[in-house]
Amino acid sequence: MEKVIITGQDLTIDQIAAVCRNHAFVELSEESRNKILESRKVVDELVAEKKTVYGITTGFGKFSDVVISQDECTKLQRNLIITHAVGGGDPFPEDVARGIMLLRVNNLSKGFSGIRLETVQTMIDMLNKGVTPFIPEKGSLGASGDLAPLSHMVLVMIGMGKAWYEGELMAGGEAMKKAGITPIVLGAKEGLALNNGTQAMTSVGALALYDAIKLAKIADIADALCFEAQNGVTDALQPRVHEIRPHHGQGITAKNLLRLLDGSKNTTRQGEIRVQDAYSLRCTPQIHGASKDAINYVKEHVDIEINSVTDNPLIFKEDRAGISGGNFHGQPMALPFDFLKIAEAELANVSERRIERLVNPAYSGLPAFLTNHGGVNSGFMIVQYSAAAMVSENKVLAHPASVDSIPSSAGQEDHVSMGTIAARQAAEIGRNVRRVLAMELMVACQGIDMRGNKGLGKGTQAAYDLVRKGVPTLDEDRPLYEDIEYCEQLLKDDSLINAVEAAIGGELEM
Repeated sequence: MEKVIITGQDLTIDQIAAVCRNHAFVELSEESRNKILESRKVVDELVAEKKTVYGITTGFGKFSDVVISQDECTKLQRNLIITHAVGGGDPFPEDVARGIMLLRVNNLSKGFSGIRLETVQTMIDMLNKGVTPFIPEKGSLGASGDLAPLSHMVLVMIGMGKAWYEGELMAGGEAMKKAGITPIVLGAKEGLALNNGTQAMTSVGALALYDAIKLAKIADIADALCFEAQNGVTDALQPRVHEIRPHHGQGITAKNLLRLLDGSKNTTRQGEIRVQDAYSLRCTPQIHGASKDAINYVKEHVDIEINSVTDNPLIFKEDRAGISGGNFHGQPMALPFDFLKIAEAELANVSERRIERLVNPAYSGLPAFLTNHGGVNSGFMIVQYSAAAMVSENKVLAHPASVDSIPSSAGQEDHVSMGTIAARQAAEIGRNVRRVLAMELMVACQGIDMRGNKGLGKGTQAAYDLVRKGVPTLDEDRPLYEDIEYCEQLLKDDSLINAVEAAIGGELEM
């Protein structure tokens, strides 16, 4: 089994996916264990000395001027969790909930949070033994951290709330007992160390980003199949075209397409059939490339965030200081996740246009809706409808969440990020994009068959063969949703990318 060592310094989105989706084993590094112990020692000393430090010996938010006695510190932390666990809506998927715990562990392992080592180990045990908290996806402003979602996570740690264990949803205390994990009693500062941070939005967003990177590569594969189906003009992909406008994403998209189409006898040169293609083919390097550049920008910021300290107050052992800052504010992630939404949505926008060009006889020169018996048969008519509906929905979801702010905590917290909403919307857009790309794969293969396949390229042949393994050419109408689901599964489980990259002898670039 793969093992991920937590250091607080070098967690990657690939490791996040490994832990969250493939249940890789999690272990805390010895250096991080020592940092946690040293940070906790400072908190214990501050409490013993009755120093006034936000969230340790004071209330929270508007109550920050209320001093809490030493004997009430434990009650303060428990009350913080049980009153802040007020999320609503459907629960986060299991991978996201696991990501929230993993990212919290990585945050705490840096040694600036003052939490006890045994509390961090409890989360690691939950990850390794399969206790997944029930965390409602709605209710976070993304500013004082993801207070509500993280509090639902902590409920299970203290033996409350709900959790999944071995596929069954049950009381949190029961899940912990069945897994052999002892619930914790929160000590001074620990409730705040656990629920004050950006881990909900970052878990959702990091996994959405991980998927978006793959979707950008899949979009190139789907487009290459459309080049085959439409006798696309490859002159527009020549390196010299892109070298004089050297945006990174544009150049590597053109390179990807040429590798995928290498050896094709279906594509054409300028003037052989037509002088130029419509934008949805000819401008793919510019369109897909811009999305790739945006996705890479988001990745740079996610890489920073997943290895940062985002709670409050921050404990600095050098001078035994507890500093109240604003690292919990989600704005550094809210804007990138809004950008991710737009980047993903554009992949589906142009994909739907390529579908339309294939099913519309005015554009394709092929039989309407790619069926030889139109009228009795509808062929792929409603496939384009469905793709258009999801593309339209994406346009609504792509409206930036981060432009909104509603003050909270009686005005103490007077600007919030809405970054968790942005991340959730990015994940939803990604699911829609994947569905549209699955439709494009299927439609493109039908177009290739109806055009007359003279010979595919190295990459497109591999993609075509994989689609045709489960989706035969459509001669008579049949339930197409099953075909779409087959194609979508090829995207979900990486079968398509793996087969194509094997065929072209290396990875598609991002």
